[in-house]
Amino acid sequence: MASAAATTDGAVPETESGMPPWPQLIGFLLMAFGMFMAVLDIQIVSASLTQIQAGLSASADEISWVQTSYLVSEVVMIPLSGFLARALSTKWLFVLSSAGFTIASVLCATATSINEMIVYRSIQGFVGGAMIPTMYAGMFLMFGRRAQTGVSVAVSLIVTLAPTIGPALGGWISEVASWHWLFLVNIIPGIIITVGVWALVDVDKPDLPLLRRIDLIGLLTMALFLGGLDYVLEEGARHDWFADQTVLTVFIVASLAAVVFFWRALTEAEPIVNLRIFANSNFLTGGLLGAVIGIGLYGLVYLYPLFLARVALLSSGQIGATLWVTGLSMLLVAPLTGMMARRSDPRRVLLFGFLMLALSTWMTRGITDEWRFAELFWPQVVRGVGLIACLTSVSVTSFATLPMDQIKDAGGMFTLMRNLGGAMGLAMINTIVLWRTNHHWGRLAESVNPGRPEVQAQLDALTANATLQGLADPDAVAVREIGHQVMEQAMVMAYADCFTVLSWMFVIVAIIPMFLKRPPTLASVAAAESH
Repeated sequence: MASAAATTDGAVPETESGMPPWPQLIGFLLMAFGMFMAVLDIQIVSASLTQIQAGLSASADEISWVQTSYLVSEVVMIPLSGFLARALSTKWLFVLSSAGFTIASVLCATATSINEMIVYRSIQGFVGGAMIPTMYAGMFLMFGRRAQTGVSVAVSLIVTLAPTIGPALGGWISEVASWHWLFLVNIIPGIIITVGVWALVDVDKPDLPLLRRIDLIGLLTMALFLGGLDYVLEEGARHDWFADQTVLTVFIVASLAAVVFFWRALTEAEPIVNLRIFANSNFLTGGLLGAVIGIGLYGLVYLYPLFLARVALLSSGQIGATLWVTGLSMLLVAPLTGMMARRSDPRRVLLFGFLMLALSTWMTRGITDEWRFAELFWPQVVRGVGLIACLTSVSVTSFATLPMDQIKDAGGMFTLMRNLGGAMGLAMINTIVLWRTNHHWGRLAESVNPGRPEVQAQLDALTANATLQGLADPDAVAVREIGHQVMEQAMVMAYADCFTVLSWMFVIVAIIPMFLKRPPTLASVAAAESH
């Protein structure tokens, strides 16, 4: 029976429905909320960086590290969490991670300089990063196959909603209170989650002697490799990639560290990261597709607000009011995608999801400087449908055939692939926008010739308006205004190009799952386990 199978695998005893006992269920809900907090904190500061910059007297280059330091540290902890979960147990790793995240949140709120903030955000990202993959491991250890579809849908909603609402929530908090409350809001929930998980969750046992066999060289090289890679992806586009000496140096160090890390991971008896899980073709493919989904998740969460802030000149609150549609769409469609993931071929669900993502970006390829809520409504609805379909089916596909003793490592690697995909997506988007903006600027500037009657008429009108306002040097004001208009149109055209590239990328990726061996549905796996 299913319950017997669950117990044999080392998971908690489950009911015939696949659900764990109610204390474990409450504990899991607390773990899910903890993961929500960890994912939310990636984006919650994005709309409030100006306020934090002013409060800490930071420069424009320094303030970007409020996000970058969190992401770099988090990406190091995520794969390490598999090893730590085996050594400490799922329960104790989550408890320590939640407690550390809460303490780090207090430190961030009390930071008095940008250097302190960067250090505290690094700590917050590192300790909080363990909550995300550990929650995935807990899900597959606690719930039977029968219940995993619904739980997977709920987890997918958390993963997508957190970064979606993060900028809007952060902007609202900083407007009604202060930027300090971006971190203070974590304290009470963090305490409740820490105590609750400690009291209610018990899914496996620690293997403390494993800590004495930790591969320190592997740990160091993994940190240099993943941290360096994330830094290059985050900072490369802003600093002209390898033209910047720092970016080039970090890339070389990360590349050398990668060679040593992979060698240690494949040769050590107890590696920091168990790369052998990628021998499972379902998990390998699911991880790669998860990276592409990360582009659709984090990339578009970044691209929409970027357009609305730079071109539409909306405030953080207005941007949040424009972007809530995606989250609502996911909530409404989640039950349907859950049923599809359970009963349908996961390849078809992935195909559908990626095509919806492609359609959503294709609908925005004609974007103009006048686009606001009404024009972005339906693209966001379609995006929400695509995201929840992709995330639900890819998690089912990735984990359905893995043995239980690989779940802990798999949770970390799956999360890592999605986050690295998001980082690569941001790097790609920034590069495309910068490159195409410069391209369109050059082409448009050529056509802005005072010798053309329509251009001269515009200059005359702008000069006359500046004169009426009593501005100094009306001619120079008119020229600057023309330059601003040209730059704005160049940026809009660059965004349109970026949406077009993303559309074709999603279409190409959508085809890949159909060439794979059909993975089992959760319904078929559950039926097999019951016998």
